[in-house]
Order: sequence, then structure tokens, then C-alpha cells
Amino acid sequence: MLVKTYGSAIYGIDAYLITIEVNIDKGAGYHLVGLPDNAIRESSHRINTALNNAGYKVPRKKIIINMAPADVRKEGSAYDLTIAMGILAASEQIKADNIGSYIIMGELSLDGSLLPIKGVLPIAIQARKDGFKGIILPQENAKEAAVVNNLEVYAAENISQVIDFFEKKKELKLVEFNTREKFYESLQNFPFDFADVKGQENVKRALEIAAAGGHNILLIGPPGSGKTMLAKRISSILPPLTLHEALETTKIHSVAGKLSKNSALMTHRPFTSPHHTTSDVALVGGGSYPQPGEISLAHNGVLFLDELPEFQRSVLEVMRQPLEDREVTIARAKFTVTYPASFMLVASMNPSPSGFFPDDPQNTSSPAEMQRYMNKISGPLLDRIDLHIEVTPVPFEHLSAERNGEKSEVIRARVTKARKLQEIRFQDLGHVHYNAQMGPKQLDDFCQLGTDSIELIKNAMEKLNLSARAYDRILRVARTIADLDKQQSIATHHLAEAIQYRSLDREGFLR
Repeated sequence: MLVKTYGSAIYGIDAYLITIEVNIDKGAGYHLVGLPDNAIRESSHRINTALNNAGYKVPRKKIIINMAPADVRKEGSAYDLTIAMGILAASEQIKADNIGSYIIMGELSLDGSLLPIKGVLPIAIQARKDGFKGIILPQENAKEAAVVNNLEVYAAENISQVIDFFEKKKELKLVEFNTREKFYESLQNFPFDFADVKGQENVKRALEIAAAGGHNILLIGPPGSGKTMLAKRISSILPPLTLHEALETTKIHSVAGKLSKNSALMTHRPFTSPHHTTSDVALVGGGSYPQPGEISLAHNGVLFLDELPEFQRSVLEVMRQPLEDREVTIARAKFTVTYPASFMLVASMNPSPSGFFPDDPQNTSSPAEMQRYMNKISGPLLDRIDLHIEVTPVPFEHLSAERNGEKSEVIRARVTKARKLQEIRFQDLGHVHYNAQMGPKQLDDFCQLGTDSIELIKNAMEKLNLSARAYDRILRVARTIADLDKQQSIATHHLAEAIQYRSLDREGFLR
């Protein structure tokens, strides 16, 4: 007898339908075809033992299982339950007339219990798109799938419950999740707040500008000056996620298996901070079976690179293309996968190898050593960072002051207003949403300068020896400062403030 059950596979951050065709006929042998990987080939042992422990068996007949489309490689253990239910239905051990109305996925343990799988959210989205009535998943995954409306999501603890459901002996638990209500409930809860930061008003101003325009930023200062503390609080002043952004971000984390067990939907912008020993594959994604890297996990959020010069130069250089294109493409011989990577880069570094330039009492770093240290970061990468900010140690009188700094929610309100101005400005441009994404055409249209401003930027270009890309960055930052000031045009003082945020371009920075 031939029976078809349905599962799903992940390609990039989207899913596509996999049809499991199970045919049982006279003869002997167990044949699994359709380009399965080792984890799927090993499923026969898990399925056999799990069915025995549940009171069923794999028939001693000729079993042919085809995973269609047969020319696309399948991977992972998520098809155990799909195949097992197909075998039971094809061997007529159970009666499951409506088995084709559901996507069925889950990894089987030897005792028949179900283990969680990756990529449930895109699978559920695709199931609804393909017109399935519902989806049956391990209990740990059901809440995540329930984010998708107009789809019945059933949670099962073991294969016996799934069998009873199709034989109409007992109902499975139907999981429901009020996506909008839960999403808006959690929007304002942040673990860090700028009110905790004392002093550093100039740095907080720069971070506010960076958040308002989506600009990349580099913090330069000695150990203990507060670089990491400030960076961790940037997410709290970024505009709240929209529901669309939340779903897109959750899909990426779901595919990577990074979604918290207690979280069905991400409500805060992600903040990722890879260690400086990370590899280029871990950062941008890849592998034999490509997975999203740290820059994709930071999509719609913040990627923080602490101690930037300590990263391998090859690792940093692979970020250049994603910083420009806001996506990363991983090419293999037989396929190409594209992951979104629209993140705000926040990096920090010491001003010298000793960490205390120019206030190093022992003068432990020679000019040559300092130059080598700075040369670890290439010019093209620095050009892609809009703001370079010096972070100085906080004076004692600021540390001992009782008054707290401005709260994140107050700063976030100003940032959100500036972003709304940008949304209105770019509403007819599908690929541009905020100032940091502006191209040459948008710079010409929205960053027009007066005579005094042109003279100012001309002098800055000549004295600081700025590149053409640095010139564009200054205009983008000046546009954001004007937006925070609620001004339609860029004034000279907006441009002057933007120029001062290019510390590493200043001649004599290392002197």
C-alpha cells in the first residue's frame, strides 16, 4: 500500500514541502531514497525501536521510502515522526484517512518520545501557505509554530499520542498563541538602561545619533572607560521591532536553533557579541550544510565586536560585503543560500596595545607598535564605520554623583521620532528605510548643502585626507543629526558635528 505523509525542509530562512512516499509490498528490504543524509539513514533504527516500545512494529516486507523532491538533499532527524507515521499507515497498522492534511515533524527517541527540532517557524509559515489544515510537532516546538495564525498547531509528547489522534481515540493538545498581544506586552522590557551610565554624555549623544540613523560605530578608549557597558545598552534605545521584523528575526534564530525554549517570538532587537577567536564561517555563516552566522543572528539588531583589532583580519574582511549589501550569500557547488544581515555594527578597541594611550605613564607602546596595532583594521573596513568615538575614563565626581543619567525610554522616543521622519522620506524607496542605507542617488536628493557647508566639508576632506566613502558617511550622519533636530535641511553645525565623529581620520591621532 502507498501512503504519503508530509514534512518540510529549510532552505536559507524559508521552508519548502517534502513529500514522504511510503510503499510496502511483497518481498524484503528497507530502502530509503531521495538524497537523505546520515541522520535520516539512521532513522530506521530509531523508528524500529520507538515503534516496538509503543506496541507497533516495522513490517518484515519490502519498504520503499522516497523523499520528494528526490534531487534535493535532505538533512537532520526531524523526519523520524513523518516516516514512522507513513510506515504505520502504509502497513495498515493504524487507520489515518486524514494524515495528508497535516505537516508531521519530530525527532524520535528510542522510547517513542518526541524531541524538538529546528526551524519550526518557517515550516509553520510554509504549511499555512501550502494550504495544510494543521501541523503536528513536539511539545517544545508547538508554541513557536502557534505564532502563525489560521493554522491548527498540535503538541505531542510521544508517538503514541500522535497515533491516538489519527485513530480518533484521543485529541492532541491544540496550542494557541495571541501573537499581537504577547508581542506588544514585552516590547518595553529591557535588561539594560542608559540611566545606569554616569557621565559619558558625548558618547551617549553619538550612540543616539547612531541608533537614529542605523549607523555603524566604533568606540575607542582605554580599559575600564565603559565601552562594553555602553554597547550593551544600545539595543534599549533602538526603535521597537515591528511585528514583521520580529517574525523575520525569529525565523533566523529558529533555523539556527538559537531560539529560547520559553520564547515563541522575539520581541527585542537581537544583540550578538562573538568572541575575538571566532572564525569567518562562524561570523558570516556557512559550513557543509549552511547555517546562519553571527551577522545574520544580529539581523534587525546589533552586532558587537569587542576588542576589534584582536579579531583575525580575514574574519573582519569578510564583513565588508554584508555591511554594504545588508545580506550574505553563501555559494556551494550545487546551491546558493542568502541570509539577511541588516545589522548595526558596534565595535570597540583600545587606542594602543597597552590600552592607555595617550595617558600611558610607562610609555610601553612605541609609535611603530601602535601603528601595527591600528593597521590590523583595514582602511576599507574603517570607511564602512560611520562614527569613530573616543571614550575617556569617567571622572570621580561623575561616578560618585547620586543623579542617574537619562533613561533609555526618553532617548528611544527621540530616536523613534527621527526614524519616522526617515520612513516618510524613503516611503517610495523599497530598499532604503533609514539614513545609513542611503546610496549616491539619495545623498544627492536629501543631503544638499549650502555654500558654507560645502566650504566646511571641502576643508575637512583636504586636511583629514578623507576617502569618497568617508565623505558619504559624513553626509549620512549629518542628515541624521538634522533629523534629530527636526530640520528639513542640513545646517553647517550639523555637518560640523558629523565631521568630529571621524576620530581615526584625524591627522595625528596616533601622535
